[in-house]
Amino acid sequence: MALSGSKMYMDLEKARELCTGILVCSGVPEADASTVVDNLIQGDLRGLGSHGISRLYAYTERIKDGYTNAKPDIRVVNESPATLLIDGDNGLGAVIGTKAMDLCIEKAKISGMASCAVRNGNHYGIAAYYAMKALPHDMIGIALTNAASTMAPWGSITPYFGTNPFCFAIPAEKRRPIVLDCATSVVARGKIILAGIENKSIPEGWAIDKSGRPTTNTSDALKGSVLPFGGYKGSGIAMVIDILCAMLSGATFGTHVGDFYNNSQKMQNLGFYFSAISIKSFLSPADFKAGIDQMIDEIKGSEKAYGVEEIFVPGEIEFNNEAVNRKRGIEIGPGVLKDLNTLRQRYGININPEDYVKEG
Repeated sequence: MALSGSKMYMDLEKARELCTGILVCSGVPEADASTVVDNLIQGDLRGLGSHGISRLYAYTERIKDGYTNAKPDIRVVNESPATLLIDGDNGLGAVIGTKAMDLCIEKAKISGMASCAVRNGNHYGIAAYYAMKALPHDMIGIALTNAASTMAPWGSITPYFGTNPFCFAIPAEKRRPIVLDCATSVVARGKIILAGIENKSIPEGWAIDKSGRPTTNTSDALKGSVLPFGGYKGSGIAMVIDILCAMLSGATFGTHVGDFYNNSQKMQNLGFYFSAISIKSFLSPADFKAGIDQMIDEIKGSEKAYGVEEIFVPGEIEFNNEAVNRKRGIEIGPGVLKDLNTLRQRYGININPEDYVKEG
């Protein structure tokens, strides 16, 4: 495909069909493959390409090399009326996370609040995918995960914590939900990896090299450390997330977590933590959501800082991205397009992604 340098967009449904087919051919049951791809597509739709179908190649490599279980036996190890401990049997993170969050919501319908800790997980895509599952039930959803050590604790140059993302999803009435989904690093490491796939540099302030010097080179950044947001504050939050996800579940933490891209190292054994809070256990959902609407209106109507055209609340930009991308397709770079071609040829799938890509 001849490229002019403009952005490229792939047809949404063909991307879904191709990626699902690739996972099925790699040994994943069709229902599980659909769940994983739905998670990845949601990442792309919301403008988070670092957690979109760009991850598919690594997912299939880990399955092929025996580092992820394509057909896990996900089981409840321990539970109470308001808690669950789940063993993910080294399955794909989105499959484990979806089951865990669904069970958490069901318990919250009875108990008012419920929490679920998970061990033996793998990379689970965007945290918002799970937290937002609570919204149709008039619940607040919370999703946390730890990750392989790529971020140095504040004051150190030695990576110890993962980027350890977290998400809070809060329903509104007339307004769209509040969805705060972010890593504890200045930027998700996946954005550095995606920049590397697409042969681009990164902004200064995202990462340091292995000597602790600021860098804009993706290779040096990946050998060094991403930086925590807010200095010691982001570092502290990353530590707490590691504790909730790993210490509470029996998963690995810190430098003991298996690296997502280095298949020769070990299993990931990630830990997840989910929570669902039923609003009606506290007050009327209608009153609560009306209050959220009021808060959003007041924030967006407040006086703007110099040079600011619009004030956004958490999740609003991502919802705007999704509305646009559902119509034009998901953005895809030449590196990811090459990976998809490699995979579809490997598994003999008769869908050429280049036939469903347009420039814009």
